[in-house]
Amino acid sequence: MPLPPVTPSICLGVDPGSLACGWAVVSRLGSRMELVEAGVIRSKRGAEFSERIHGIHLSLSEVIAMHHPHFMAVESPFMEKNSATAIKLGQIRGGILLTAALHQLPVGDYNPMQVKKAVSGYGWADKNQVGKMVMTILNLKEPLQADAADAAAVAIGHLLATRRS
Repeated sequence: MPLPPVTPSICLGVDPGSLACGWAVVSRLGSRMELVEAGVIRSKRGAEFSERIHGIHLSLSEVIAMHHPHFMAVESPFMEKNSATAIKLGQIRGGILLTAALHQLPVGDYNPMQVKKAVSGYGWADKNQVGKMVMTILNLKEPLQADAADAAAVAIGHLLATRRS
C-alpha cells in the first residue's frame, strides 16, 4: 500500500514592532527548510497607535489567507529598558496573538536568546551571525531585510523546536 504524501509544515514567524513588524513564512519538509515569502509591515510615523495595530492585523491576515500556515511563532521581548516601549510592544504582540487566535493558529512564543540558539547554536549571537545563518539554512542568495530576517529566524526556531523524528 503506498504511503500518503508528506506535506510540509508551514510556520509564519513574526518579529513584532510598531513601526516595522517583520514576518516570514517558512516551510519544512524533512530536514529541508525553504522561505516561502517574507516582508516588513511598515506603519506611518504619526499614525494613531490603534491604526498601527489594525494595519499589522490586516497585513498578517492577508499573509495567513495566502499561505495557510499551520502555526505562528512570535518573538517575545527579552528585556526592555524603557517601560513605555515595553507597553507598546506588549500591545503590538497582543494584536498579533489575537490575529493568530482569529485564524485558529497555535502560537509558539520564543525569546531572542532561544531564537539565536536555535538558528546559530549560540544564544548570544549577534544580528549579523543570525542573518547569515538564516541565509544558509534557507539557501538564500540575498539577505532579507533585518526585521524579515528576524521573523524568519523565529519561524526556523519554531520548526526546529516542533520537529518530529
